[in-house]
Amino acid sequence: MIRVGTLIVGAGFAGLAAALALRAQGVDDFAIIERADGVGGTWRDNTYPGVACDVPSHLYGLASHPSPDWTRVFAPGAEIREYLERIARDEGLDARIRFGTALIDARWDGDEWAVRTGPGHIAGPPSGSARGNRIPGAAGEEDPASCPEEIRARHLVLACGRLTEPRIPDVVGLETFPGPLFHSARWDHTQDVAGRRIAVVGTGASAVQLVPALVDAGAEVVLFQRTPAWIVPKGDRVYGPEERAALREPSASAHLRDELLREGEARFASRSGDRAAAAEAEAVARAHLASQVADPALRAALTPDYAFGCKRVLLSDAFYPAVASDAVRLVPSALAAVENGALVAADGTRHAADAVVLATGFASTRQPYAPLVTGEHGRSLDAHWSDGMRSVGSTLVHGFPNLFILGGPNAALGHNSAVLILEEQAAFAAALVARGLDVRVSAQDEAAYTREIVERSTGTPWVSGGCESWYVDSRSGRLTLLWPGTVAAFRERLARVSRDLLEPSAVLTSEGALP
Repeated sequence: MIRVGTLIVGAGFAGLAAALALRAQGVDDFAIIERADGVGGTWRDNTYPGVACDVPSHLYGLASHPSPDWTRVFAPGAEIREYLERIARDEGLDARIRFGTALIDARWDGDEWAVRTGPGHIAGPPSGSARGNRIPGAAGEEDPASCPEEIRARHLVLACGRLTEPRIPDVVGLETFPGPLFHSARWDHTQDVAGRRIAVVGTGASAVQLVPALVDAGAEVVLFQRTPAWIVPKGDRVYGPEERAALREPSASAHLRDELLREGEARFASRSGDRAAAAEAEAVARAHLASQVADPALRAALTPDYAFGCKRVLLSDAFYPAVASDAVRLVPSALAAVENGALVAADGTRHAADAVVLATGFASTRQPYAPLVTGEHGRSLDAHWSDGMRSVGSTLVHGFPNLFILGGPNAALGHNSAVLILEEQAAFAAALVARGLDVRVSAQDEAAYTREIVERSTGTPWVSGGCESWYVDSRSGRLTLLWPGTVAAFRERLARVSRDLLEPSAVLTSEGALP
């Protein structure tokens, strides 16, 4: 048995942010478990052609670790992974991470968390497989329970990420497809796409990046679109040598980060339903579509019929030209079945393909770690969240003492960098851990925070915009993924939670640390 003060599960952005925040508070008794063999989270797992961030590079990083070395305005996925690897190496966090260690389960035993772990991994599937491994720190296909190890920890930080378990659509006969079949998050790099017909299922954020890259690689694409997305210009470009040299000056990079943060905060109005702001943003998206797709029938098929902001707004300068080219056939319908090797759309049309890529997103509203965690009343987190995720401060959960969830309920953003929220949560958790407290929240406080989220989201496009999205849990119709406010509002709200938990004189600073 191993004993540690704080155990962090996951070594992506959230896990590294949590470790650095603990150190900033003078807490050195912590360890990290990670099911994979390296850091990076989603940026380690997603290696599909064209993978990149849709948040500007200089905002998509930890404030304590600015990087002047981004090569583009929007960083490719490999650069983000390398950035996180560099932080772990430079800060000596590699020595604190138990790689290849999966979370089997965690149970509160009255005084601390009893965590069982076992060997884990995550890798792309073999040809023909649609399923990969589960979550950072969660058990995979190796039956780790056969050789478990126990870790005892007073505090448990779940930094597992919200986009970890690929969502496999319920398609009749999908398993009978005779060719390669895999999810975009488990890319099969043994497959050569040049000269082949690749079916891509879905037109979300991954597909918008993937489809142009497949076309550039010489593939023909059959694209199944259940619902079109609002897409605005991305404006990506390479940073020139002079720009990169200038950004090595700390004040210059800090100024750029502040500017990008303000621009992101300003986008909240258009995403949350402000009529004038939404109309202006929608006009930009419509003009972008019109300028890149000449065929009126194709343009109509690519035009959403729901409110701007209801689903995730996408950024791309390459998707529409690719779809408008002869290399892509748009099927404006969901994939419904596979029959005798043919792909059958919901509209009845049949299509042939050499391989199928499922760009169908992730299990987001039902987090894969939830069934593995049992609280003080013998109830799993999954059972507690049976009608959708709920929390206090998007971080704490009633009945689960000393548990901090980063990037979980109502901790995503639709208008700005999600890393900003993770940093606030990490600082909040570290400040409480540093006080040596047993952290509990009441059922009444959790219910009140849940009502507050409902009130904040009522009338917004997220819940009444005429679409189905991963922001909302279908079991309750509640907004459970997004924080329905600005980053500044989240910082202030988390500070109020901290004041309620600590003595009245303890107030969080604007950076989230106790004075």
